[in-house]
Amino acid sequence: MHRRTLLALALWSLGLSAPQAEPERPILVFAAASLQTAFNAIAAEWQREKGGKVTFSYAASSALARQLEQGAPADLFASADLEWMDWAAQRSLIRPESRKTLLENSLVLIEPTDRPATPLEIGPGFALAEALGDGRLATGNVQSVPVGRYAQQALTRLGVWEAVGPRIAGSENVRAALALVARGEARFGIVYATDAKAELRVRIVDTFPAGSHAPIHYPFALASGMRHPQAKSFLDYLSSPAAIRIFEAEGFRVLR
Repeated sequence: MHRRTLLALALWSLGLSAPQAEPERPILVFAAASLQTAFNAIAAEWQREKGGKVTFSYAASSALARQLEQGAPADLFASADLEWMDWAAQRSLIRPESRKTLLENSLVLIEPTDRPATPLEIGPGFALAEALGDGRLATGNVQSVPVGRYAQQALTRLGVWEAVGPRIAGSENVRAALALVARGEARFGIVYATDAKAELRVRIVDTFPAGSHAPIHYPFALASGMRHPQAKSFLDYLSSPAAIRIFEAEGFRVLR
């Protein structure tokens, strides 16, 4: 009996001192805010099919690129424009061989649904300033946030920037601009078509002509500091039939 007790104590002691395996962390994806609805749905499918877990940090592409520069431990970067992905590539923050441009979006003018619909057609010199009245025009920060830069391009080419530029309420990302309009804190907003689709409290007034701004393309790439063994597999999954169905259902155009 004494020997058995000593053996049990020895085994118990070994169990306490044995190193415990740490649970595997999820894949960390830095993604443009406009991808939130689609990416959350795709991650759920990925987890169901593959058993892996994905977590996201959603923000403006500019903010995410700068976080990568500061050493943030992301596995994958999904940008809402080519320029910020180029910026990251120039600083060796991504693995260039993994880069792929998968999606395209549209730029739209929105307003709250609790107001009467505005009969405004977007075109050269259109009467946006008059329709604004004393209100504000919400979009991303025009200096850095992709949607804000697309908005400034479009308004400039259509000849209305000088009239409405001072009325811009610049936000930190497109979802923040969308929220301003949804809450009625801005008379109009300029966001992506996919974001307008995701928010029931706004309606699309009209769509900006494609030629009025640079193409809204979404490049994805593995971060240079990628550590997760399943990160490339998840990047590849973003081109799978299951992911494509989700992207298209959310209003993105898939570049094949």
